[in-house]
Amino acid sequence: MEADDNNSLQTKDNISKALELESIDFFVRLMSLLGLPRSVGEIYGLLYFNPEALTMDQVASRLEISIGSASQGLKTLRSLKAVKTSYVQGDRRDHYLAESEFRRLFSTFLNDEILPHLESAKDRIKRMEQEMPMETSEHFEFYNIRIEKLKRLTKASGRLLPALARLLKL
Repeated sequence: MEADDNNSLQTKDNISKALELESIDFFVRLMSLLGLPRSVGEIYGLLYFNPEALTMDQVASRLEISIGSASQGLKTLRSLKAVKTSYVQGDRRDHYLAESEFRRLFSTFLNDEILPHLESAKDRIKRMEQEMPMETSEHFEFYNIRIEKLKRLTKASGRLLPALARLLKL
């Protein structure tokens, strides 16, 4: 009977480990698409499939990354509101849990990262227009077409992204 209990525990541990590895891989790829470092995806993936809050030391140890990398990754995730801290009685260290409401995560990312970039893009386009060569320049038409495409992209994004952010808040 004891052997069955041990096999059952090992099977549960293997399933948990497999879920953890798949989760880490999933979020590494997602964070990469968003232009975030691999360690941010690893940390979030680890925390996402972990039912208990982990300390920074535990995160670093489990992922076999440096404390500095864990610290920077957790700082990034906190700024994105992708992790929250949890109080553990008798322990002064911060313990981290993954935020699992993706609407909130994407809304925060849009509002804090994408929309400010869009605003600064408008200023950059104005500076590009000021740097445009004279109409008689050999490449004037080429540059003009490219700038117009950037204007259309930022205009469309300026309409689409705020609407998307509002939808995510529903």
